[in-house]
Amino acid sequence: MLYYDGLRNMPRWARILCIIIVCKLLIMFLILKLCFMPNYLNTHYTTDEEKSNHVLNELITKP
Repeated sequence: MLYYDGLRNMPRWARILCIIIVCKLLIMFLILKLCFMPNYLNTHYTTDEEKSNHVLNELITKP
């Protein structure tokens, strides 16, 4: 009930600000992740064994 009462009694400018913040977060986490962080393992390796070997080698050889 605390959140419900707080959100219900918020002024109009605060609701608009919350909507803007949520939209920005969605853009950052959804769209930017899809564009700039491709799934490297699925695109370069086909089997689970190849993926695990790559991860193991990266963990061992990288400082």
